[in-house]
Amino acid sequence: MTLSCLAVFMTQMATTIYLPSLPAVMRELHVSHAYAQLSVSVFVIGAALPVMMWGSAADRYGRRGPMMWSLVLFVASSGSLALVHTPAMLLVLRAVQGVAAGGSAIIARILVRDLWSGDELARRLSVLSIAFIAALGGGQFLGGLIGRYSRWETGFVVLATVGALAIVLTVTVPMQAGRRGPTGVRGIGTYLAVARRSGFLPSACAGGLGFAAIVTLQEVTPFVFTEHFGLSVETYGTIGLLIGLAYFAGAMTVNRIVAKAGMARLMRRGAIVVTGSGVAMFALWAAGSLVDGAALAVFVTLYCATTFGQSMLFPNSMATAVSRVSKSQVAHAVALCGFLQQSMAGLAAAAATLLRPNPAWSTAVAVLGVLAWALAGFGNRGEKPGCSRERLTSGARGV
Repeated sequence: MTLSCLAVFMTQMATTIYLPSLPAVMRELHVSHAYAQLSVSVFVIGAALPVMMWGSAADRYGRRGPMMWSLVLFVASSGSLALVHTPAMLLVLRAVQGVAAGGSAIIARILVRDLWSGDELARRLSVLSIAFIAALGGGQFLGGLIGRYSRWETGFVVLATVGALAIVLTVTVPMQAGRRGPTGVRGIGTYLAVARRSGFLPSACAGGLGFAAIVTLQEVTPFVFTEHFGLSVETYGTIGLLIGLAYFAGAMTVNRIVAKAGMARLMRRGAIVVTGSGVAMFALWAAGSLVDGAALAVFVTLYCATTFGQSMLFPNSMATAVSRVSKSQVAHAVALCGFLQQSMAGLAAAAATLLRPNPAWSTAVAVLGVLAWALAGFGNRGEKPGCSRERLTSGARGV
């Protein structure tokens, strides 16, 4: 759990510690708003594209080797980013960093799924959310301090240091061995079998749509806060602490009540919160109401509400999806789920570079929430609270 949490923390912080620096990157490298945002998009897309490859590698070679490869690549790319001076190299190295981060994050979740299933898996994934929270709020806060007192490249030095610590842990932690043998057709067949499992795709995609809504907000809000509301980089970083607290509240809600309420119900509730706050955000931007000091408080509240909803939706969507498969399909199921969710976030990140007008990006957030709500209900109709306990018990016996 410590290694998994550190890997998730590292992956998320690769985005959040960098966000407050976007205006500085734009000025120092002489690039446009869209180009600066693209350095976030290529990271998210890079994290998504090879996820199924990482899953197949973890199945064939065991968890340790692929985890080590991904971490070494992350440390090397982060260290190189601290030295970059051209816009083109910034994008290339951010894409490579994303590939590495996507690998370590998905293997971290595979490690957790190796040991737990059902409602207990949802609880353990909510623990991973604590690491996500630390990176979400703490990373943005630290990024704000770096923007105020240092240069933006310092953030990549911090990331390389965290990655090096994860390498040390990877050497010492026991992990499941691989199943060597031909993987090409078998791997594709396993992914197809997993995708055909009842409810897998709707559950996985519901979490991906919520993730896409959060990524859209992450990419546009540095400019919304600094340009529309006139906040300093340091103040924007401090708002990250409030966002982190909102995610923490959602994660603790999952951890405390999932055994009673059931992961499917909590997934639907989280989707409802994401939808409601997204629609409210769209309505206020469209009406031109978010233009004064009080409007800043309203906007931050809605941002936190969206984050709270996603912190309930995301771990339960993944737990619901991957708990439907057999133990032999664990690595492929987690990888496919991660691929779908990261791909949706990557597409949202790419689209966000074009959504500069306020009603445009707020419309996107609202639509993503509505779709997540629809899929969360579609994939789990008729499932009652506690129904996953039987799967949990059988999963524990298998371990």
